[in-house]
Amino acid sequence: MKHLLYTMTALSVLLLACGNQKKANNAKPVKVSSIENKGITPDSELLTSSVFIQKIWDYTKSPNDWKYLGSKPAIIDFYADWCGPCKIASPILEEIGVEYSGKILIYKINTDQEQQLAKVFGITGIPAFLYIPVVGKPVMTSGIGRSKEETKKMFVENIEKYLLIKK
Repeated sequence: MKHLLYTMTALSVLLLACGNQKKANNAKPVKVSSIENKGITPDSELLTSSVFIQKIWDYTKSPNDWKYLGSKPAIIDFYADWCGPCKIASPILEEIGVEYSGKILIYKINTDQEQQLAKVFGITGIPAFLYIPVVGKPVMTSGIGRSKEETKKMFVENIEKYLLIKK
């Protein structure tokens, strides 16, 4: 019983820590590695709302009609600087971006800075990943694996399943 209570408490703390909430006033922002190391993935880009509307989808003109504006499949990483699991996922996603360079685009949205975009997609927990095929509807996933290998496998499986669909 004590073990179950401990496990539930630890899980609750983890979920609260990674929910879409503001960082505490005394928290120091931590840079996400892909932003610190610009250029690792040539197709990676930090999105603002205005760039999102130009490159991905103009939700202001057609809020109920998804129309992807890009020419390559894409992944959008919804993250925050203070989120531990986001810091784990970021370098793995960078590796994936290098491996799939020229085939997919990688975008990042800081949910603290782009709250409207997070709201448009109903982001309540991070990290969250939006897989956008060139044709068809996007698919949202969240969370990471228990290890680097599991997380990388999750990204690869989702890319193959949702983005690089064999016809």
